[in-house]
Amino acid sequence: MTPAALADLVRSVATDVLTSRDLDTSALPPAVTIERPRNPEHGDYATNLALQVAKKVGVPPRDLANWLAAGLAGQDGIAGAEVAGPGFLNLRIAADAQGDIVRQVLTQGETYGHGDLLAGRRINLEFVSANPTGPLHLGGTRWAAAGDALGRVLSAQGGEVTREYYFNDAGAQIDRFVRSLIASAKGEPPPEDGYAGTYLSDVAAEVLRREPSALSIADEKERAEVFRKIGVNLMFDEIKADLHNFRTVFDVYFHEDSLHKAGVVEELVGQLKEKDHLYFEDGAWWLRTKEYGDDKDRVVIKKDGQPAYIAGDIAYFADKRKRGFDLCIYMLGADHHGYIGRLKAAAAALDDDPGTVEVLIGQMVNLVSDGKPVRMSKRAGTIVTMNDLVDAIGVDAARYALIRSSVNATIDIDLDLWSRRTSDNPVFYVQYAHARLSSILRNAADLGLTVPDDVEGVDLGLLSHQREGELIRTIGQYPEILRTAADLREPHRVARYLEELAGAYHKFNESCRILPKGDEEATPLTTARLALAAATRRLLANGLGLLAVDAPERM
Repeated sequence: MTPAALADLVRSVATDVLTSRDLDTSALPPAVTIERPRNPEHGDYATNLALQVAKKVGVPPRDLANWLAAGLAGQDGIAGAEVAGPGFLNLRIAADAQGDIVRQVLTQGETYGHGDLLAGRRINLEFVSANPTGPLHLGGTRWAAAGDALGRVLSAQGGEVTREYYFNDAGAQIDRFVRSLIASAKGEPPPEDGYAGTYLSDVAAEVLRREPSALSIADEKERAEVFRKIGVNLMFDEIKADLHNFRTVFDVYFHEDSLHKAGVVEELVGQLKEKDHLYFEDGAWWLRTKEYGDDKDRVVIKKDGQPAYIAGDIAYFADKRKRGFDLCIYMLGADHHGYIGRLKAAAAALDDDPGTVEVLIGQMVNLVSDGKPVRMSKRAGTIVTMNDLVDAIGVDAARYALIRSSVNATIDIDLDLWSRRTSDNPVFYVQYAHARLSSILRNAADLGLTVPDDVEGVDLGLLSHQREGELIRTIGQYPEILRTAADLREPHRVARYLEELAGAYHKFNESCRILPKGDEEATPLTTARLALAAATRRLLANGLGLLAVDAPERM
Protein backbone atom coordinates (compact mmCIF):
# COMPACT_ATOMS: atom_id res chain seq x y z
CA MET A 1 0.00 0.00 0.00
CA THR A 2 1.56 3.28 -1.13
CA PRO A 3 1.20 6.49 0.90
CA ALA A 4 -1.18 7.79 -1.79
CA ALA A 5 -3.38 4.69 -1.51
CA LEU A 6 -3.32 4.98 2.28
CA ALA A 7 -4.33 8.65 2.07
CA ASP A 8 -7.32 7.68 -0.10
CA LEU A 9 -8.30 4.97 2.36
CA VAL A 10 -8.08 7.30 5.37
CA ARG A 11 -10.20 9.91 3.61
CA SER A 12 -12.79 7.30 2.64
CA VAL A 13 -13.05 6.04 6.22
CA ALA A 14 -13.21 9.63 7.51
CA THR A 15 -16.09 10.33 5.14
CA ASP A 16 -17.97 7.30 6.45
CA VAL A 17 -17.26 8.27 10.06
CA LEU A 18 -18.49 11.85 9.64
CA THR A 19 -21.54 10.74 7.66
CA SER A 20 -22.53 8.17 10.28
CA ARG A 21 -22.48 10.88 12.98
CA ASP A 22 -24.25 13.54 10.88
CA LEU A 23 -21.12 15.69 10.73
CA ASP A 24 -20.12 17.90 7.81
CA THR A 25 -17.97 15.94 5.33
CA SER A 26 -17.07 19.16 3.49
CA ALA A 27 -14.68 19.85 6.37
CA LEU A 28 -12.38 17.14 5.01
CA PRO A 29 -9.39 18.45 3.02
CA PRO A 30 -9.13 17.43 -0.67
CA ALA A 31 -6.02 15.40 0.13
CA VAL A 32 -5.09 13.72 3.40
CA THR A 33 -1.53 14.27 4.63
CA ILE A 34 0.32 11.02 5.33
CA GLU A 35 3.79 11.18 6.88
CA ARG A 36 6.38 8.73 8.14
CA PRO A 37 7.06 9.19 11.88
CA ARG A 38 10.62 10.01 12.83
CA ASN A 39 10.50 7.22 15.39
CA PRO A 40 9.57 3.91 13.67
CA GLU A 41 8.23 2.62 17.00
CA HIS A 42 5.31 5.03 16.62
CA GLY A 43 4.11 3.25 13.50
CA ASP A 44 4.67 3.05 9.77
CA TYR A 45 2.71 6.19 8.92
CA ALA A 46 0.90 8.99 10.73
CA THR A 47 -1.80 11.54 9.91
CA ASN A 48 -3.01 14.70 11.64
CA LEU A 49 -6.41 14.58 9.92
CA ALA A 50 -8.37 14.55 13.19
CA LEU A 51 -6.58 17.71 14.35
CA GLN A 52 -7.36 19.41 11.04
CA VAL A 53 -11.04 18.55 10.99
CA ALA A 54 -12.23 18.29 14.62
CA LYS A 55 -12.76 22.00 15.30
CA LYS A 56 -14.60 22.47 11.99
CA VAL A 57 -17.11 19.75 12.87
CA GLY A 58 -17.35 20.62 16.56
CA VAL A 59 -15.89 17.54 18.26
CA PRO A 60 -12.76 16.96 20.39
CA PRO A 61 -9.77 15.91 18.24
CA ARG A 62 -9.04 12.76 20.27
CA ASP A 63 -12.65 11.65 19.95
CA LEU A 64 -12.51 12.01 16.19
CA ALA A 65 -9.12 10.27 16.09
CA ASN A 66 -10.54 7.34 18.09
CA TRP A 67 -13.48 7.04 15.69
CA LEU A 68 -11.09 7.04 12.74
CA ALA A 69 -8.87 4.44 14.44
CA ALA A 70 -11.87 2.18 14.97
CA GLY A 71 -12.97 2.59 11.36
CA LEU A 72 -9.52 1.86 10.00
CA ALA A 73 -8.85 -1.14 12.21
CA GLY A 74 -11.02 -3.41 10.12
CA GLN A 75 -9.75 -2.31 6.75
CA ASP A 76 -7.72 -4.58 4.48
CA GLY A 77 -4.03 -3.79 4.70
CA ILE A 78 -4.23 -2.05 8.08
CA ALA A 79 -2.50 -3.93 10.89
CA GLY A 80 -3.16 -1.32 13.55
CA ALA A 81 -4.34 2.23 14.22
CA GLU A 82 -3.48 4.05 17.45
CA VAL A 83 -4.25 7.54 18.75
CA ALA A 84 -1.34 9.57 20.09
CA GLY A 85 -1.04 12.94 21.79
CA PRO A 86 -3.81 15.48 21.16
CA GLY A 87 -5.23 13.57 18.21
CA PHE A 88 -2.51 12.19 15.94
CA LEU A 89 -3.25 8.84 14.34
CA ASN A 90 -0.41 6.32 13.99
CA LEU A 91 -0.93 3.56 11.46
CA ARG A 92 0.71 0.19 10.93
CA ILE A 93 0.46 -1.51 7.56
CA ALA A 94 0.08 -5.26 7.13
CA ALA A 95 3.20 -6.86 5.64
CA ASP A 96 1.39 -8.26 2.60
CA ALA A 97 -0.20 -4.89 1.79
CA GLN A 98 3.14 -3.16 2.24
CA GLY A 99 4.82 -5.73 0.01
CA ASP A 100 2.47 -4.77 -2.79
CA ILE A 101 4.72 -1.72 -3.34
CA VAL A 102 7.52 -4.10 -4.38
CA ARG A 103 5.13 -5.82 -6.77
CA GLN A 104 4.16 -2.47 -8.32
CA VAL A 105 7.79 -1.51 -8.95
CA LEU A 106 8.64 -4.81 -10.61
CA THR A 107 5.47 -4.77 -12.69
CA GLN A 108 5.66 -1.14 -13.81
CA GLY A 109 9.44 -1.01 -14.28
CA GLU A 110 10.71 2.27 -15.72
CA THR A 111 7.32 3.95 -15.39
CA TYR A 112 6.87 3.34 -11.64
CA GLY A 113 6.13 6.67 -9.99
CA HIS A 114 5.17 8.43 -13.20
CA GLY A 115 1.95 10.42 -13.07
CA ASP A 116 -0.41 12.69 -14.95
CA LEU A 117 0.03 15.95 -13.03
CA LEU A 118 0.99 17.78 -16.24
CA ALA A 119 -0.94 15.70 -18.74
CA GLY A 120 -2.12 17.84 -21.65
CA ARG A 121 0.32 20.67 -20.89
CA ARG A 122 2.61 21.84 -23.69
CA ILE A 123 5.69 23.17 -21.94
CA ASN A 124 8.53 25.19 -23.42
CA LEU A 125 11.52 24.78 -21.11
CA GLU A 126 14.29 27.22 -21.96
CA PHE A 127 17.60 26.82 -20.16
CA VAL A 128 21.34 27.48 -20.49
CA SER A 129 20.92 29.99 -23.38
CA ALA A 130 24.47 31.24 -22.83
CA ASN A 131 25.82 33.87 -25.19
CA PRO A 132 28.05 32.31 -27.87
CA THR A 133 30.96 34.51 -26.86
CA GLY A 134 32.95 31.87 -25.00
CA PRO A 135 32.89 28.37 -23.48
CA LEU A 136 30.05 27.46 -21.10
CA HIS A 137 30.79 28.74 -17.60
CA LEU A 138 29.68 27.17 -14.31
CA GLY A 139 26.39 29.06 -14.19
CA GLY A 140 25.38 27.71 -17.58
CA THR A 141 26.67 24.28 -16.56
CA ARG A 142 24.39 24.28 -13.53
CA TRP A 143 21.40 24.97 -15.77
CA ALA A 144 22.56 22.30 -18.23
CA ALA A 145 22.30 19.72 -15.44
CA ALA A 146 19.31 21.02 -13.48
CA GLY A 147 17.34 22.09 -16.55
CA ASP A 148 17.81 18.76 -18.27
CA ALA A 149 16.76 16.93 -15.10
CA LEU A 150 13.72 19.18 -14.72
CA GLY A 151 12.68 18.43 -18.28
CA ARG A 152 12.83 14.71 -17.56
CA VAL A 153 10.84 15.12 -14.34
CA LEU A 154 8.15 17.20 -16.07
CA SER A 155 7.89 14.58 -18.82
CA ALA A 156 7.51 11.85 -16.19
CA GLN A 157 4.43 13.71 -14.96
CA GLY A 158 2.83 13.74 -18.40
CA GLY A 159 4.05 17.12 -19.67
CA GLU A 160 4.80 17.51 -23.38
CA VAL A 161 8.16 19.20 -22.92
CA THR A 162 10.24 20.97 -25.56
CA ARG A 163 13.78 21.72 -24.35
CA GLU A 164 14.95 24.91 -25.97
CA TYR A 165 18.21 26.85 -26.15
CA TYR A 166 17.96 30.55 -27.06
CA PHE A 167 21.10 31.62 -28.89
CA ASN A 168 21.73 35.30 -28.31
CA ASP A 169 23.42 35.86 -31.66
CA ALA A 170 22.46 39.53 -31.95
CA GLY A 171 23.31 42.65 -29.99
CA ALA A 172 26.19 44.38 -28.25
CA GLN A 173 27.82 41.29 -26.73
CA ILE A 174 28.24 39.70 -30.14
CA ASP A 175 29.77 42.95 -31.40
CA ARG A 176 32.27 42.87 -28.52
CA PHE A 177 33.08 39.23 -29.29
CA VAL A 178 33.72 40.05 -32.96
CA ARG A 179 36.01 42.98 -32.09
CA SER A 180 37.91 40.69 -29.70
CA LEU A 181 38.32 38.04 -32.44
CA ILE A 182 39.65 40.56 -34.92
CA ALA A 183 42.11 41.91 -32.34
CA SER A 184 43.31 38.37 -31.59
CA ALA A 185 43.69 37.63 -35.31
CA LYS A 186 45.89 40.71 -35.60
CA GLY A 187 47.97 39.69 -32.59
CA GLU A 188 46.67 42.66 -30.61
CA PRO A 189 45.31 42.70 -27.03
CA PRO A 190 41.50 42.55 -26.74
CA PRO A 191 39.51 45.80 -26.63
CA GLU A 192 38.90 47.30 -23.20
CA ASP A 193 35.34 45.94 -23.15
CA GLY A 194 36.27 42.73 -24.99
CA TYR A 195 36.76 39.08 -24.10
CA ALA A 196 39.97 37.38 -22.99
CA GLY A 197 41.22 33.80 -22.92
CA THR A 198 43.23 31.48 -25.11
CA TYR A 199 40.03 30.17 -26.68
CA LEU A 200 39.80 33.48 -28.61
CA SER A 201 43.09 32.87 -30.38
CA ASP A 202 41.92 29.35 -31.26
CA VAL A 203 38.68 30.66 -32.76
CA ALA A 204 40.45 33.52 -34.55
CA ALA A 205 42.99 31.13 -36.05
CA GLU A 206 40.17 28.89 -37.32
CA VAL A 207 38.42 31.90 -38.88
CA LEU A 208 41.61 32.72 -40.78
CA ARG A 209 42.06 29.09 -41.79
CA ARG A 210 38.60 29.05 -43.31
CA GLU A 211 38.81 32.56 -44.74
CA PRO A 212 42.54 33.42 -45.18
CA SER A 213 41.77 36.86 -46.61
CA ALA A 214 39.49 37.92 -43.76
CA LEU A 215 41.91 40.50 -42.32
CA SER A 216 42.55 41.93 -45.78
CA ILE A 217 38.92 42.98 -46.30
CA ALA A 218 39.04 46.76 -46.49
CA ASP A 219 35.43 47.46 -45.50
CA GLU A 220 35.20 47.20 -41.70
CA LYS A 221 31.58 46.09 -41.72
CA GLU A 222 32.27 43.32 -44.25
CA ARG A 223 35.33 42.19 -42.29
CA ALA A 224 33.37 42.15 -39.04
CA GLU A 225 30.57 40.18 -40.71
CA VAL A 226 33.03 37.47 -41.82
CA PHE A 227 34.43 37.14 -38.30
CA ARG A 228 30.94 37.25 -36.82
CA LYS A 229 29.47 34.58 -39.06
CA ILE A 230 32.36 32.11 -38.79
CA GLY A 231 33.34 32.89 -35.20
CA VAL A 232 29.84 32.71 -33.75
CA ASN A 233 29.14 29.45 -35.58
CA LEU A 234 32.35 27.99 -34.20
CA MET A 235 31.31 28.89 -30.66
CA PHE A 236 27.83 27.46 -31.32
CA ASP A 237 29.37 24.18 -32.43
CA GLU A 238 31.65 24.03 -29.39
CA ILE A 239 28.80 24.76 -26.97
CA LYS A 240 26.59 22.12 -28.60
CA ALA A 241 29.38 19.54 -28.47
CA ASP A 242 30.08 20.29 -24.81
CA LEU A 243 26.39 19.99 -23.96
CA HIS A 244 26.14 16.70 -25.83
CA ASN A 245 29.12 15.30 -23.93
CA PHE A 246 27.42 16.50 -20.73
CA ARG A 247 24.32 14.45 -21.71
CA THR A 248 22.17 17.54 -22.13
CA VAL A 249 20.16 17.41 -25.33
CA PHE A 250 17.90 20.15 -26.72
CA ASP A 251 14.95 19.75 -29.04
CA VAL A 252 15.23 23.28 -30.44
CA TYR A 253 18.09 25.73 -30.88
CA PHE A 254 16.38 29.07 -31.41
CA HIS A 255 18.38 31.97 -32.86
CA GLU A 256 17.58 35.46 -31.62
CA ASP A 257 18.87 36.86 -34.90
CA SER A 258 16.03 35.12 -36.74
CA LEU A 259 13.47 37.33 -34.97
CA HIS A 260 15.19 40.47 -36.24
CA LYS A 261 15.78 39.19 -39.77
CA ALA A 262 12.16 38.11 -40.13
CA GLY A 263 10.92 41.48 -38.94
CA VAL A 264 9.07 39.94 -35.99
CA VAL A 265 10.55 42.40 -33.49
CA GLU A 266 9.61 45.42 -35.58
CA GLU A 267 6.09 44.08 -36.15
CA LEU A 268 5.44 43.54 -32.45
CA VAL A 269 6.87 46.94 -31.54
CA GLY A 270 4.46 48.46 -34.02
CA GLN A 271 1.55 46.59 -32.44
CA LEU A 272 2.52 47.77 -28.96
CA LYS A 273 2.68 51.36 -30.18
CA GLU A 274 -0.79 51.06 -31.71
CA LYS A 275 -2.19 49.74 -28.42
CA ASP A 276 -0.50 52.57 -26.49
CA HIS A 277 1.57 50.12 -24.49
CA LEU A 278 4.67 52.09 -25.57
CA TYR A 279 5.35 55.77 -24.97
CA PHE A 280 8.10 58.06 -26.26
CA GLU A 281 10.31 59.87 -23.75
CA ASP A 282 13.90 61.13 -23.69
CA GLY A 283 14.40 60.00 -27.27
CA ALA A 284 13.49 56.35 -26.56
CA TRP A 285 10.39 54.15 -26.65
CA TRP A 286 9.37 52.72 -23.28
CA LEU A 287 7.07 49.78 -22.42
CA ARG A 288 4.61 50.52 -19.63
CA THR A 289 5.78 47.52 -17.62
CA LYS A 290 5.06 49.19 -14.24
CA GLU A 291 1.37 48.89 -15.05
CA TYR A 292 1.82 45.12 -15.12
CA GLY A 293 3.75 44.68 -11.88
CA ASP A 294 7.35 45.40 -12.97
CA ASP A 295 9.41 47.66 -10.73
CA LYS A 296 9.96 50.20 -13.53
CA ASP A 297 9.17 50.84 -17.18
CA ARG A 298 11.62 49.35 -19.68
CA VAL A 299 13.24 50.81 -22.78
CA VAL A 300 12.26 48.82 -25.87
CA ILE A 301 13.73 51.03 -28.61
CA LYS A 302 16.87 52.92 -27.58
CA LYS A 303 17.77 56.48 -28.49
CA ASP A 304 19.88 55.25 -31.41
CA GLY A 305 16.85 53.49 -32.85
CA GLN A 306 18.17 50.01 -32.05
CA PRO A 307 15.99 47.52 -30.16
CA ALA A 308 16.89 46.82 -26.53
CA TYR A 309 17.13 43.23 -25.24
CA ILE A 310 13.55 43.29 -24.03
CA ALA A 311 12.34 43.82 -27.60
CA GLY A 312 13.75 40.43 -28.52
CA ASP A 313 12.36 38.91 -25.32
CA ILE A 314 8.85 40.10 -26.19
CA ALA A 315 9.09 38.75 -29.73
CA TYR A 316 10.51 35.45 -28.45
CA PHE A 317 7.66 35.00 -25.98
CA ALA A 318 5.10 35.77 -28.68
CA ASP A 319 6.79 33.19 -30.92
CA LYS A 320 6.59 30.53 -28.20
CA ARG A 321 2.90 31.15 -27.73
CA LYS A 322 2.36 31.08 -31.48
CA ARG A 323 3.96 27.64 -31.51
CA GLY A 324 1.27 26.42 -29.11
CA PHE A 325 3.02 26.34 -25.72
CA ASP A 326 0.72 27.00 -22.77
CA LEU A 327 3.54 27.20 -20.22
CA CYS A 328 6.85 28.94 -20.86
CA ILE A 329 9.52 28.20 -18.23
CA TYR A 330 12.65 30.35 -18.32
CA MET A 331 15.70 29.21 -16.32
CA LEU A 332 17.91 32.26 -15.88
CA GLY A 333 21.07 33.21 -14.02
CA ALA A 334 21.41 35.02 -10.71
CA ASP A 335 21.82 38.41 -12.41
CA HIS A 336 18.46 38.10 -14.21
CA HIS A 337 16.08 38.55 -11.28
CA GLY A 338 14.53 41.59 -12.94
CA TYR A 339 13.36 39.38 -15.79
CA ILE A 340 10.59 37.89 -13.65
CA GLY A 341 8.61 41.11 -13.68
CA ARG A 342 9.49 42.21 -17.18
CA LEU A 343 8.61 38.89 -18.86
CA LYS A 344 5.26 38.71 -17.10
CA ALA A 345 4.69 42.36 -17.99
CA ALA A 346 5.56 41.62 -21.62
CA ALA A 347 2.96 38.84 -21.65
CA ALA A 348 0.32 41.16 -20.22
CA ALA A 349 1.20 43.90 -22.72
CA LEU A 350 0.55 41.38 -25.49
CA ASP A 351 -2.91 40.79 -23.97
CA ASP A 352 -1.75 37.36 -22.85
CA ASP A 353 -1.90 35.61 -19.47
CA PRO A 354 1.19 36.41 -17.31
CA GLY A 355 0.61 33.02 -15.69
CA THR A 356 1.93 31.34 -18.82
CA VAL A 357 5.37 32.67 -17.81
CA GLU A 358 7.49 31.07 -15.08
CA VAL A 359 11.00 32.29 -14.31
CA LEU A 360 13.42 30.20 -12.24
CA ILE A 361 16.54 31.98 -11.01
CA GLY A 362 19.68 29.93 -10.40
CA GLN A 363 22.35 31.03 -7.95
CA MET A 364 26.12 30.93 -8.22
CA VAL A 365 28.39 27.88 -8.24
CA ASN A 366 31.83 27.95 -6.63
CA LEU A 367 34.57 25.34 -6.96
CA VAL A 368 36.85 24.49 -4.06
CA SER A 369 40.02 22.40 -4.08
CA ASP A 370 42.36 21.82 -1.14
CA GLY A 371 40.16 24.20 0.81
CA LYS A 372 40.77 27.05 -1.62
CA PRO A 373 38.50 28.52 -4.29
CA VAL A 374 39.21 27.67 -7.93
CA ARG A 375 38.71 30.90 -9.84
CA MET A 376 40.08 30.67 -13.35
CA SER A 377 40.18 28.33 -16.31
CA LYS A 378 43.38 27.62 -18.19
CA ARG A 379 41.53 28.09 -21.47
CA ALA A 380 38.87 30.72 -20.73
CA GLY A 381 41.14 32.92 -18.65
CA THR A 382 38.69 34.63 -16.28
CA ILE A 383 36.03 31.96 -15.66
CA VAL A 384 35.73 28.29 -14.80
CA THR A 385 34.06 26.28 -17.55
CA MET A 386 31.94 23.17 -17.91
CA ASN A 387 34.90 21.24 -19.24
CA ASP A 388 37.05 22.29 -16.28
CA LEU A 389 34.50 20.77 -13.92
CA VAL A 390 34.05 17.60 -15.98
CA ASP A 391 37.82 17.13 -16.30
CA ALA A 392 38.14 17.42 -12.53
CA ILE A 393 35.38 15.04 -11.34
CA GLY A 394 33.69 13.46 -14.37
CA VAL A 395 30.23 13.87 -15.90
CA ASP A 396 28.32 11.77 -13.34
CA ALA A 397 29.66 13.62 -10.32
CA ALA A 398 29.39 17.00 -12.04
CA ARG A 399 25.73 16.51 -12.97
CA TYR A 400 24.80 15.07 -9.59
CA ALA A 401 26.60 17.80 -7.66
CA LEU A 402 24.84 20.52 -9.64
CA ILE A 403 21.38 18.92 -9.40
CA ARG A 404 21.22 17.83 -5.74
CA SER A 405 20.83 21.35 -4.30
CA SER A 406 17.95 23.74 -4.87
CA VAL A 407 18.77 26.17 -7.67
CA ASN A 408 17.81 28.95 -5.24
CA ALA A 409 20.92 28.22 -3.18
CA THR A 410 24.54 29.09 -3.92
CA ILE A 411 26.62 25.91 -3.87
CA ASP A 412 30.28 25.12 -3.26
CA ILE A 413 31.53 22.03 -5.07
CA ASP A 414 34.47 20.46 -3.24
CA LEU A 415 36.46 18.82 -6.04
CA ASP A 416 38.32 16.64 -3.55
CA LEU A 417 35.10 15.21 -2.07
CA TRP A 418 33.39 14.63 -5.42
CA SER A 419 36.46 12.80 -6.74
CA ARG A 420 36.50 10.24 -3.91
CA ARG A 421 35.23 6.69 -4.22
CA THR A 422 33.86 6.69 -0.69
CA SER A 423 30.44 6.89 0.91
CA ASP A 424 30.81 10.58 1.76
CA ASN A 425 30.64 11.29 -1.99
CA PRO A 426 26.85 11.37 -2.59
CA VAL A 427 26.91 10.13 -6.18
CA PHE A 428 29.28 7.27 -5.31
CA TYR A 429 27.03 6.36 -2.37
CA VAL A 430 23.99 6.03 -4.63
CA GLN A 431 25.79 4.37 -7.53
CA TYR A 432 27.49 1.88 -5.20
CA ALA A 433 24.08 0.81 -3.88
CA HIS A 434 22.98 0.07 -7.45
CA ALA A 435 26.20 -1.78 -8.25
CA ARG A 436 25.99 -3.79 -5.02
CA LEU A 437 22.40 -4.83 -5.79
CA SER A 438 23.42 -5.76 -9.32
CA SER A 439 26.14 -7.98 -7.87
CA ILE A 440 23.69 -9.70 -5.50
CA LEU A 441 21.26 -10.42 -8.34
CA ARG A 442 24.11 -11.78 -10.51
CA ASN A 443 25.23 -14.04 -7.67
CA ALA A 444 21.65 -15.18 -7.19
CA ALA A 445 21.39 -16.06 -10.87
CA ASP A 446 24.60 -18.10 -10.57
CA LEU A 447 22.86 -20.08 -7.83
CA GLY A 448 19.84 -20.57 -10.05
CA LEU A 449 17.77 -18.10 -8.02
CA THR A 450 15.75 -15.42 -9.79
CA VAL A 451 12.66 -13.36 -9.20
CA PRO A 452 9.82 -15.05 -11.11
CA ASP A 453 8.31 -13.15 -14.02
CA ASP A 454 4.99 -13.75 -12.32
CA VAL A 455 5.63 -11.59 -9.26
CA GLU A 456 2.15 -12.49 -8.02
CA GLY A 457 3.56 -15.83 -6.98
CA VAL A 458 6.06 -14.29 -4.55
CA ASP A 459 4.93 -14.14 -0.91
CA LEU A 460 5.91 -10.54 -0.16
CA GLY A 461 4.05 -10.73 3.14
CA LEU A 462 7.16 -12.47 4.49
CA LEU A 463 9.01 -9.13 4.40
CA SER A 464 8.19 -8.28 8.01
CA HIS A 465 11.64 -7.29 9.34
CA GLN A 466 11.90 -3.68 10.51
CA ARG A 467 14.61 -2.89 7.95
CA GLU A 468 12.59 -4.50 5.18
CA GLY A 469 9.61 -2.37 6.11
CA GLU A 470 11.68 0.81 6.20
CA LEU A 471 13.12 0.08 2.76
CA ILE A 472 9.70 -0.70 1.28
CA ARG A 473 8.17 2.46 2.74
CA THR A 474 11.05 4.48 1.32
CA ILE A 475 10.37 2.95 -2.09
CA GLY A 476 6.71 3.86 -1.66
CA GLN A 477 7.59 7.54 -1.27
CA TYR A 478 8.93 7.79 -4.83
CA PRO A 479 5.67 8.63 -6.68
CA GLU A 480 5.00 11.57 -4.35
CA ILE A 481 8.64 12.71 -4.54
CA LEU A 482 8.41 12.75 -8.32
CA ARG A 483 5.07 14.55 -8.32
CA THR A 484 6.33 17.21 -5.89
CA ALA A 485 9.58 17.67 -7.83
CA ALA A 486 7.56 18.38 -10.98
CA ASP A 487 4.97 20.57 -9.26
CA LEU A 488 7.57 22.75 -7.51
CA ARG A 489 10.11 22.57 -10.38
CA GLU A 490 12.68 21.11 -7.97
CA PRO A 491 14.61 18.19 -9.49
CA HIS A 492 17.00 18.21 -6.55
CA ARG A 493 14.30 16.34 -4.60
CA VAL A 494 14.97 13.27 -6.76
CA ALA A 495 18.68 13.29 -5.93
CA ARG A 496 18.09 13.69 -2.20
CA TYR A 497 15.52 10.91 -2.31
CA LEU A 498 18.01 8.56 -4.01
CA GLU A 499 20.43 9.13 -1.15
CA GLU A 500 17.68 8.26 1.33
CA LEU A 501 16.82 5.15 -0.68
CA ALA A 502 20.48 4.07 -0.83
CA GLY A 503 20.73 4.59 2.92
CA ALA A 504 17.64 2.46 3.56
CA TYR A 505 19.07 -0.27 1.32
CA HIS A 506 22.45 -0.30 3.08
CA LYS A 507 20.71 -0.68 6.49
CA PHE A 508 18.56 -3.49 5.11
CA ASN A 509 21.61 -5.22 3.67
CA GLU A 510 23.39 -5.08 7.04
CA SER A 511 20.44 -6.69 8.88
CA CYS A 512 18.83 -9.05 6.37
CA ARG A 513 20.78 -11.74 4.55
CA ILE A 514 19.42 -12.20 1.05
CA LEU A 515 21.26 -15.21 -0.35
CA PRO A 516 21.66 -18.59 1.39
CA LYS A 517 25.09 -19.52 2.69
CA GLY A 518 26.93 -22.73 1.99
CA ASP A 519 24.57 -25.68 1.75
CA GLU A 520 21.54 -23.75 2.97
CA GLU A 521 18.42 -24.15 0.91
CA ALA A 522 16.68 -21.16 -0.60
CA THR A 523 13.33 -20.39 1.03
CA PRO A 524 10.28 -18.31 0.07
CA LEU A 525 11.84 -15.55 2.19
CA THR A 526 14.91 -15.71 -0.05
CA THR A 527 12.72 -15.10 -3.10
CA ALA A 528 10.84 -12.29 -1.37
CA ARG A 529 14.10 -10.56 -0.43
CA LEU A 530 15.42 -10.99 -3.97
CA ALA A 531 12.24 -9.29 -5.19
CA LEU A 532 12.86 -6.42 -2.77
CA ALA A 533 16.46 -6.18 -3.96
CA ALA A 534 15.34 -6.14 -7.60
CA ALA A 535 12.75 -3.44 -6.90
CA THR A 536 15.31 -1.29 -5.08
CA ARG A 537 17.78 -1.64 -7.93
CA ARG A 538 15.05 -0.79 -10.44
CA LEU A 539 14.13 2.38 -8.57
CA LEU A 540 17.74 3.51 -8.15
CA ALA A 541 18.19 3.11 -11.91
CA ASN A 542 14.96 5.01 -12.60
CA GLY A 543 15.97 7.93 -10.40
CA LEU A 544 19.52 8.13 -11.72
CA GLY A 545 18.08 8.00 -15.24
CA LEU A 546 16.01 11.12 -14.52
CA LEU A 547 19.26 12.86 -13.59
CA ALA A 548 21.09 11.42 -16.63
CA VAL A 549 23.61 9.87 -14.26
CA ASP A 550 24.91 6.36 -14.95
CA ALA A 551 23.62 3.42 -12.91
CA PRO A 552 26.70 1.14 -13.01
CA GLU A 553 26.44 -2.64 -12.78
CA ARG A 554 29.95 -2.89 -11.34
CA MET A 555 32.20 -0.51 -9.43
